[in-house]
Amino acid sequence: MDIVALLACLQPLVAAVTLRHLAQIIPALLTMTGRARDAGTVPVDGKRGQLSHAPTLFFDGTAVDGVAGAVFPYASLPVGARVSVGGRCDDGDQSRRKDARDRAFFSGLVGQVVRGLEFFVLSLVAVTQRKAYPLAVQQTVRSAAEKEAIKARKKPRAQRSNKPQGKPKGRPKGSRNKDKNEVKLSDELLRINALLGTLLKLLRVFVRVKYLALDGHYGHPQAVLMAQQNDLQLISKLRKDAALCEPYEGEYSGHGPKRKYGARLNYEPLPTQYLQQSETQGDHCTQYYQGLFLHPEFGQALNVVIIVKTNVKTQKVGHVILLSSDAELGWGKLVDYYSLRFQIEFNFRDAQQHFGLEDFMNTTATGVENAAHLSFLLVNVSAKLLADSEAKEVGVLDLKTRFRGCKYALEAIKMLLEKPETLVSPDAIEDVKRSISQLGRIHRTKAASSSA
Repeated sequence: MDIVALLACLQPLVAAVTLRHLAQIIPALLTMTGRARDAGTVPVDGKRGQLSHAPTLFFDGTAVDGVAGAVFPYASLPVGARVSVGGRCDDGDQSRRKDARDRAFFSGLVGQVVRGLEFFVLSLVAVTQRKAYPLAVQQTVRSAAEKEAIKARKKPRAQRSNKPQGKPKGRPKGSRNKDKNEVKLSDELLRINALLGTLLKLLRVFVRVKYLALDGHYGHPQAVLMAQQNDLQLISKLRKDAALCEPYEGEYSGHGPKRKYGARLNYEPLPTQYLQQSETQGDHCTQYYQGLFLHPEFGQALNVVIIVKTNVKTQKVGHVILLSSDAELGWGKLVDYYSLRFQIEFNFRDAQQHFGLEDFMNTTATGVENAAHLSFLLVNVSAKLLADSEAKEVGVLDLKTRFRGCKYALEAIKMLLEKPETLVSPDAIEDVKRSISQLGRIHRTKAASSSA
């Protein structure tokens, strides 16, 4: 009944027939053991054919809306909770032979190049709860032009140059400055922008979102402009050798344009006036620097936090550069918001280990989309059930154990109510044991099938 109540929130977003399917598939996936595949949901119910619509939903049914899972976190979020949206791209290592949209990547677990799928997920990150809830899922399908651009970036810098030999150096005569705030989104950002726009229409009805946290791959000016198009402020990471400059504070010379860029920021060592905090734990000393700096490729000043970590014994130094387009964001919150992106990793872990993100064997476009959406939908359902559970389970394994135990108990009670007068006989007890032991088996015995 808890799952039925949760699915009632999806009525404005999902068809009624899909809700009825989900009301039986979700408990089956929470009860079953082993790999979470569509074939395993049928025998969990105990009666073959009871979940015959499971393959329909997985393979050729109507695509489950990836934004549908967004309604579940609101019930557990306190009023006025601080939240942000975080994005992450993941390569699944499922083997695909017929899906034309798959791609090859190097798997560290397997130790070789395998074929897999790539998904981009937008999650709601609750700052107070320090948890992430996956909201929207989209499979990454790159165009031919985008694949060629990726290959060109992988070439050595000498091979990437298209300048003809003998061309004079310097700026061509008559060339004009380019507007750095002109939005020219790549194919990748166009996909993310469309997914983000659809999500925010639903999300802003319930909560107030201000920040978009993305990894260092999106630490460039077009990602900042994409976030500002959606009334968001970007939080990301820059390269460790980013060409940051201090604002010029000298006097105007009296002719020509006013100077904008000052001295380039030197990372070894950093100026002490930007130091905010220094702390030592064990053999490592961590220093936090913050300031407003300019970058030649960005059209605005960036709120930059530089984290410098030094090994006291070996004197080895490393640093990380975080950026935000919000100039008023404090350094502590900037570091905290970016570090909370790691909570999305736990969403992928649960979806892969417990809810079939790495186990589904679908090859059609709709089947792949539905299987991925259903995996992340179950991540939110399990998080809500764990939060409301009186038994205080601490993980998904405990939750699935409770569902499985309740399933076995209900089946035993049904058998007891059907034949109460024959329970005292040893044969009746053996029949009950034999029937319960068949739950979850794909290949059922004839005796169990006839009795069921």
